[in-house]
Amino acid sequence: MPFRILLVEDDDGDALLVTELLRDTDLRHSLARRRTAAEARRALAEAAYDCVLLDLHLPDVSGLSTVAAVQDADTDTAIIVLTGLAESRAGVDALAAGAQDYLVKGKVEPELLQRAVRYAVQRKRAERASAALQLGRLRAAENARLERGLLPEPILSSGSVTATSRYFPGRAQALLGGDFLDVVQTPDGIVHAIIGDVSGHGPDAAALGVCLRIAWRTLTLGGHRGHELLHLLERIHIAERSGSDLFTTCTMIALDPESATMTLHLVGHHEPVLLTSDGAHPVSAAHGVALGIVPGLGKWPATTVSLPRSGALIAYTDGLIEGYGDEPGDGPDGGGGGRRGADARLGVDGLLRVLEKTRDPDPGQHLNAVLDTVRAKNAERHTDDLAVLRLDWTA
Repeated sequence: MPFRILLVEDDDGDALLVTELLRDTDLRHSLARRRTAAEARRALAEAAYDCVLLDLHLPDVSGLSTVAAVQDADTDTAIIVLTGLAESRAGVDALAAGAQDYLVKGKVEPELLQRAVRYAVQRKRAERASAALQLGRLRAAENARLERGLLPEPILSSGSVTATSRYFPGRAQALLGGDFLDVVQTPDGIVHAIIGDVSGHGPDAAALGVCLRIAWRTLTLGGHRGHELLHLLERIHIAERSGSDLFTTCTMIALDPESATMTLHLVGHHEPVLLTSDGAHPVSAAHGVALGIVPGLGKWPATTVSLPRSGALIAYTDGLIEGYGDEPGDGPDGGGGGRRGADARLGVDGLLRVLEKTRDPDPGQHLNAVLDTVRAKNAERHTDDLAVLRLDWTA
């Protein structure tokens, strides 16, 4: 592909010299000329160029300001400054100002000009790649900090219960969203767990998710339970949210491995799935409204169920089932309906089929297999955050 070069030069004689030098090179190129910095800025806004050959003395801008004028118009284009014989210092200063190279008028040969253009373009590309790498590192560090807040290490004092979790952001290279989870075991042996989803994506949702997760852990360890705990979480949600339209759904679990019972609070959230030797089954439980929907008026009934002496429970955010599936009966509401093809959601029924087909005695490997299958079916057509928590117990 030819190099796209923009010559910014008001002197006709100097412009002709540069044009002839380029013709004498082996460089495949297209050349456009502008006389002022203002004209150059408009040209860069209208078309993409690989390199700008820039005179430092133009009718409307002079000195190093010409470099800044071009950079403000297009930060992705390489700049080679053209200086006079007595301005070698100006060329060095232009490099410090952001130009990729400089050439002294009257001392330029075709081979030197060709090499300068090639090197300047490659140097600019390397600078962009380095900047993108640094941005990626900063994003990864920010993700790590957010992940520590949203997905902490569980506090478990008994070996009879284990917790395994997985999380995927909704978009490639995206910051974590508002999905959060936590597990703690209190001195009475009860294992308390929460998995939640703040509506929306990005830093605001993530910050609120971190706040709610820390508040839940603190309040739980402080002895608050059930409806009282959820009422306090809603007050915190309302006080900390960035907009009145943000709400939070969650599932709150209190599992007693000694008596093999579990108490559930579903706060606008899906029922968890119980895994036993007989298969995968949703746990039927009463539902309450999401936090922040009707502040102060929410009702969150508790449901207590008996559990097998050993088994596993999987709780998840809706990103796991709202993605697309590819099997008949995967309906958008999880209840089937015979839809198939690109518009069929996986739903709860589809998830149960995946769980039945991906058995593995290792909890981590099992979750990996489930998520690999679900994400392969979805093929990135639906981009919501996804969090999964698996609790295994032996009474």
